[in-house]
Amino acid sequence: MAQIRPFAAYRPTPGMEARIAALPYDVYNRDEAAQVVQNNPDSFLAIDRAETSFGPEVDTYAPEVYEKAAALLHERISAGHFIKEKTPCFYLYEQIFSGRSQTGIVGCASIDDYLNNIIKKHENTRSDKEQDRIRHVDICNMQTGPIFLAYRNNYTLREIIAQAKQDPPVYDFTSEDGVGHRVWVIDAEEKIRLIGENFDKISSIYIADGHHRCASAVKVGLMRREAHPDYTGQEEFNYFLSVLFPDKELRIMDYNRVVKDLNGHSTKEFLEKIGQHFFVEEIGEKPFHPECKGTFGMYLEGRWYHLTAREEILSDDPVEGLDVSLLQRYLLQPILGIGDPKTDKRIDFVGGIRGLEELERRVHTDMKVAFAMYPTSIDELFSVADAGKLMPPKSTWFEPKLRSGFFLHDLEVR
Repeated sequence: MAQIRPFAAYRPTPGMEARIAALPYDVYNRDEAAQVVQNNPDSFLAIDRAETSFGPEVDTYAPEVYEKAAALLHERISAGHFIKEKTPCFYLYEQIFSGRSQTGIVGCASIDDYLNNIIKKHENTRSDKEQDRIRHVDICNMQTGPIFLAYRNNYTLREIIAQAKQDPPVYDFTSEDGVGHRVWVIDAEEKIRLIGENFDKISSIYIADGHHRCASAVKVGLMRREAHPDYTGQEEFNYFLSVLFPDKELRIMDYNRVVKDLNGHSTKEFLEKIGQHFFVEEIGEKPFHPECKGTFGMYLEGRWYHLTAREEILSDDPVEGLDVSLLQRYLLQPILGIGDPKTDKRIDFVGGIRGLEELERRVHTDMKVAFAMYPTSIDELFSVADAGKLMPPKSTWFEPKLRSGFFLHDLEVR
């Protein structure tokens, strides 16, 4: 069963939270990160992406970049930008966006639960991306970016959350992107006990977002175990920073596709080939967003089309039945020649937060055809993970993103 335990966080000194909280390190390229830090030097991105302290001649992954991250972190703690909780606590983190709210419990999850597949994955990770965060966490001696976890709705946890939110939050602000953020501290021993006991009853927890951060945190923990063979299992390095959300509150957005060319086909040939496995209906100039599973929007030469998968290509398999799998297997690969979407330079991916207008813009600038997807559901994600399988690349887009800098997990309690 899941081991979720409280921890004594470093968190922003009240009044500084809006300036410190930052989007995850991996949503920016280097130039974008540098601009964010230039506009707001207090942003936690300065620590998460410490290459922003150097010129372009310094490699993003140079040793001095990680040393700078650790130096900045401890300088800002010493300068009073952060306070340290006196005792281990759970926290609540609520995000409000586009008229909906999601509230997660902030705590630390066990690396053993990850290794034993109680915490389930649905994506592969790349070792190069892991190495970056391994070095960052190890040198800073602190986990700074929370892992986005999901669990099936639990009545008692829902009641504890609702009751705790009756108290005034310690943080309450709206960030520049329109997302509201509120945080509560749960320090009452009885509530801490109840939260832990109820997670003990949950057999599976799922990584929603943050597979690389999670894998990196686990590997740092394993490195520390190897360096301390007398470890007891209670040390902080045996746990990683997480925010756990009930599935009913989560929303997965569409993750759309744009392709550079028609792989040598004329428009007429392309539409005829699509028709072998999809019903094709021309909509016109009005953007079309699919409204149910098995349907797709397509934008080509200034016109929108409604594609519907024919019954013979549908599947009950948790992976093969995903819309992203149907599009890849019966259109992108055989017709457009996109063999491996992870490496093929002719395809790009556009998060649903950018809207259908972004698909039209890309087709009018650097791409030829765009596909609007119906979002993968949280139940589909759970089914894939429960089956021990992996989703195709770019299957899910979670919004809003968790902020870094709200909660820091010290791996070596001093």
